[in-house]
Amino acid sequence: MKIGFNLLLWTGHVTDENFPVIENLKATGYDGVEIPIFDVSSPAHYANIGRVLKDNGLEATAVTVLPDEAHNAISPVAANRQGAIDHLKRVLDCAHHAGVQTLCGPYYQVLGNFTGKYPTEEELDNAAEVHRAIAPVAEAAGIKCAIEALNRFESHLLNTMEQAASYVQRVNHPNFGTMYDTFHANIEEKAPLAAIETVFATGKLNHVHISENDRGTPGRGHINIVEQIQHLQKIGYDGWLTIEAFGGSLPDLAAATRVWRDFFPSPDQVYLEGIEVIRKAWGH
Repeated sequence: MKIGFNLLLWTGHVTDENFPVIENLKATGYDGVEIPIFDVSSPAHYANIGRVLKDNGLEATAVTVLPDEAHNAISPVAANRQGAIDHLKRVLDCAHHAGVQTLCGPYYQVLGNFTGKYPTEEELDNAAEVHRAIAPVAEAAGIKCAIEALNRFESHLLNTMEQAASYVQRVNHPNFGTMYDTFHANIEEKAPLAAIETVFATGKLNHVHISENDRGTPGRGHINIVEQIQHLQKIGYDGWLTIEAFGGSLPDLAAATRVWRDFFPSPDQVYLEGIEVIRKAWGH
């Protein structure tokens, strides 16, 4: 098991200004960080981040999204689906330069955009077409794909682990899997532990996010995070447990994730207390 921390708490685009945060996370005991890859204009920029991480003895995962309708995997417009493929290839190029192991996120539809209807077979097939195109590209770069089911207020295509597991089978590529997020499961799953088993049974549980019910400090909300971590350990999961928390530092992301107030006095509380919750749950 490896413990990571998602840098979205501080920024949507990591720069030199964020390097002290990376050093603090290393000093706290984290094994790696999760890099947001939203700006794909300069792979060399991410190579520099990768060097800094390596110098600090840290590994990396990454998170990304589809930016707009012109790059939308579920779009009925072929040009938009091709835009999604092209964008994700650029994301993977940036991720490869940073030494990323796993690319997670809801990169099947534009965050917060809804049709007002249930997901359709056409939308699922359209997204699968995109992901079948990028899965081998990711594999060649040494990066696992971990598509993320989100709660119903952020996306409509994939909300539950049952849907995510079914979608992974639809894509049907050895490098393409999904992930589990305690925050989204808290909203969408009737039985989170059973949901974990549902997706673990696919053999494609490629990542896990540890996130509290208010997206604040793990252990200070009502989600049974310890029980879920212990269940992951019990059934044999041994991958990343990456803390994801959100604040108001990124207005666009705060609006998309419905963050309208502060959930913690400082980011320090989140990463200092969060790692201890995971360590104690895992028995380290």
